[in-house]
Amino acid sequence: MTASVCSNAQKIYAGTLVQLVALLLTSVATITAASNDDRSREQVVKIVAQIQRADYEGDRASLKRLHGQMDSFVERKNLATQVGYWRAFALWRRAINGFNDNVDPAELQADLKQALDEFDETARKAPAFVDAKIGALSCVSLLGYSLRQSQKDPAQVQKFMARAKQLWEETAAIAQENPRLLWVMGPNLWYVPAERGGGQTRAIEMYEKSLEAIRNHKTTASDTLDPRWGEPELLMNLAWSNLNRTAPDLNAAERYAHSALELVPYWHYVRDILLPQIQEAKKKTELKNSKLTRPSRH
Repeated sequence: MTASVCSNAQKIYAGTLVQLVALLLTSVATITAASNDDRSREQVVKIVAQIQRADYEGDRASLKRLHGQMDSFVERKNLATQVGYWRAFALWRRAINGFNDNVDPAELQADLKQALDEFDETARKAPAFVDAKIGALSCVSLLGYSLRQSQKDPAQVQKFMARAKQLWEETAAIAQENPRLLWVMGPNLWYVPAERGGGQTRAIEMYEKSLEAIRNHKTTASDTLDPRWGEPELLMNLAWSNLNRTAPDLNAAERYAHSALELVPYWHYVRDILLPQIQEAKKKTELKNSKLTRPSRH
């Protein structure tokens, strides 16, 4: 073999070796990135589970802390939409639990405004992610309600109510059968007069329809981090509605409350607030009925 041929062979070998090394390094980097993504996803899944449990437990301090723990995952492109949703969810549910615990309205409104901003940002980045709009719809409705209760700034109340109407129309146009949308809209419908398409009966019917739909689609495959909550919440709303309707159905209310607790035994609101209210109402009704049926003495 001549010197020139040998030199060319060495160059070819060296070039091939460089390509192999580069390929190997690229493969290692890809595997490392995928491994990091998997670890990040696992961490987010754990935090989301903790957020949902803290919500049911009424643990507002943990919801605030867990919201902060999600900060480090906001820039993960493959997780950004879901991380944005669950960060907002933590503050949204922190506010809802605050309503149950008579927290200062200013604090509730601060949580709701931040949650609204984060839901809006998520919806802006991922317009097809309808649950972000549903969360935003609930936030603006609750903000309007809170401001109206505190009798402050009627102009702001009207602003939020107009935004709620806009979000409802936008969301209903693309996800009218979404059970979480119907759960959010139920309380609003409850107070709308029957002649305008609302009322107590209409709201209860909507909850029942949504409950049937979510149960029928339990096996539908979806990303673990996509919102799938709704069945316990609908059962809770049906319990509350049957307790508070003009002609209460206390047996139905108690049945729905127990069904919700079968799914979430540690739900603070249902276990410690709503169910005792239902049981107290039943006692009063039974006492009243016993007095009416007691034979009179002469």
